[in-house]
Amino acid sequence: MAVRIRLARGGRKKRPFYRIVAAYSESPRDGRFLEVLGTYDPLKDPAEIKLDADKVKKWLERGAKPTQTVRSLMSKVGCAA
Repeated sequence: MAVRIRLARGGRKKRPFYRIVAAYSESPRDGRFLEVLGTYDPLKDPAEIKLDADKVKKWLERGAKPTQTVRSLMSKVGCAA
């Protein structure tokens, strides 16, 4: 199974909050995941992105592929993808 680094949505209706997680590509968006790598809050001004660079690096070394959205968030924070 392929591992992806992607967003899992939380929050309530019209108030999104996302966790950046490592999960199997076959699992549902908000379903089971392997590890939480950070958070993304788009409602704050500017948007708040928190990433644990060590955990992200560990998963990238293991072969996890970030989604396009997560890749752009990582580049904003300065974490290489």
